[in-house]
Amino acid sequence: MSDNNLKVENSKIPAEDIKNPALLAAIETMQADGSKPNIDAMITEVVKARFILPANVRQIPQAHTKNGKTIMGNSTQVQFRLLENNQTKQKFFGVFTDMDEMNKWSGVAGSHKVVTDFDSLAGMVMDPQSNTEGFVINAFGKSVTFPKPMVISIKQQYDYMRREKNIIQNGTQVRVGEPKEYPIDLMATLINHLSTEPQVNAAYLRMIEKDGKVGYFIVVDFIGDMNQTFEGIADAAKPYIDDEEALTIMPYTMEFAKSAVKGIEPFYKKAEE
Repeated sequence: MSDNNLKVENSKIPAEDIKNPALLAAIETMQADGSKPNIDAMITEVVKARFILPANVRQIPQAHTKNGKTIMGNSTQVQFRLLENNQTKQKFFGVFTDMDEMNKWSGVAGSHKVVTDFDSLAGMVMDPQSNTEGFVINAFGKSVTFPKPMVISIKQQYDYMRREKNIIQNGTQVRVGEPKEYPIDLMATLINHLSTEPQVNAAYLRMIEKDGKVGYFIVVDFIGDMNQTFEGIADAAKPYIDDEEALTIMPYTMEFAKSAVKGIEPFYKKAEE
């Protein structure tokens, strides 16, 4: 067990009020029958759930200057308790569906109880400073582990489905293929832009036809804030796009996107460090 200093959005709901019966039932069903529908149902409940995250909270003396005078004050430091795999030494956030499950962890007696959700957890897991490989739900009961690649995939898929723009609606007639002519100027601009975005690993370009309208389709393999990443790409592409609807951007983690670029080389790939 170790600690991790990160910020997390703390809900105003008391930890004692956190109960997740639907999630617990979904986990039990999934563990009895690990079919895709049961896994998907469990993930749906995880995204909706509130969790308890044990932490140590302490006040640290801190000096600041005001009107030329040095004033002593306190800052709050939150250290999240981490689980460590004995064999691989990988660290995970340990979160719990209720107080009964958290109390099974003897090492957190007296810890501060932070109430959080999936979005906040995903942000913490993806934070380069966290040095963690995911999170574990109810580590001392009927546990479920969410490794970092799975967390990223779920986060991106749900973020994408929550976006109003660029969503391919059910029932839309869609075709994806190679551009008749590659837009060299557009690609050069995007390569220059993406080279300044360290969170982007690769990007692919295809043509997409949606209900008879043809446009560019960019698939992005990235980690981080989707809105920021997509808006940066859209802004860079704007001089080369006649119509905002002529550009569709999608995360690589979407099954549709993976299928669309299968066997295709990316036009941009992050340089290896």
